[in-house]
Amino acid sequence: MGAIENERQILVVDDDAQIRRVLSTSLSAQGYAIRCASDGVEALGVLKEWHPDMVITDLLMPQMGGAELCRRIRAESQIPIIVLSVREQEREKVEALDSGADDYVTKPFHANELLARVRAQLRRAPAPEQPHGAIEVGDFKIDPETRSVLVRGREVRLTPKEFDLLVYLAQHPGKVVTHKRLLAAVWGDSSMEQPQYLHVFIGHLRKKLEPEGDSTRYLITEPWVGYRFNPGD
Repeated sequence: MGAIENERQILVVDDDAQIRRVLSTSLSAQGYAIRCASDGVEALGVLKEWHPDMVITDLLMPQMGGAELCRRIRAESQIPIIVLSVREQEREKVEALDSGADDYVTKPFHANELLARVRAQLRRAPAPEQPHGAIEVGDFKIDPETRSVLVRGREVRLTPKEFDLLVYLAQHPGKVVTHKRLLAAVWGDSSMEQPQYLHVFIGHLRKKLEPEGDSTRYLITEPWVGYRFNPGD
């Protein structure tokens, strides 16, 4: 590729050759090193020999779509993933978020919007206001250094965005954190009008953190306002 040292690398995955060209041109103009693939299978082949800092992938593609690609990547890596979708692909979009995607952009999109999302994702670690030491509160021990979580001594594996969301909530135990504040803190200001993020990721956290049969012990919904983190005794 001839990329300069420290140049950020992005893999673009889309079965539409024109979209690949547009994205490659726009991202390259911003100094990113780009490689492209036409579907998930080809993307996995690229990932075996090249280690990008981010993946941008379409959802519906031949051989392997974006959701399955997200699952395969998440089994090996925590790099940021942005999915591209059309407005009618709501179900597929949620499936991609469930599979480990960090963000999505709806087609048609402006290049400036996508570039802003790319910059936000590449800046994501560490989480905003993240402390240097472990957070020990109630039933939780959260270590930002190793990005590990223990709940009553049980290790819980979280995706990067799930972890960032939990850290932010754990920094404000017992307090109501509004939807807008959570979105800005974890996904950036450009995502404050996208409450779908919170619905999906809070659901993920509840499944992983809550005791069996108790879906509201730690993450309390404050209707129309936000969420309250109850860390336990």
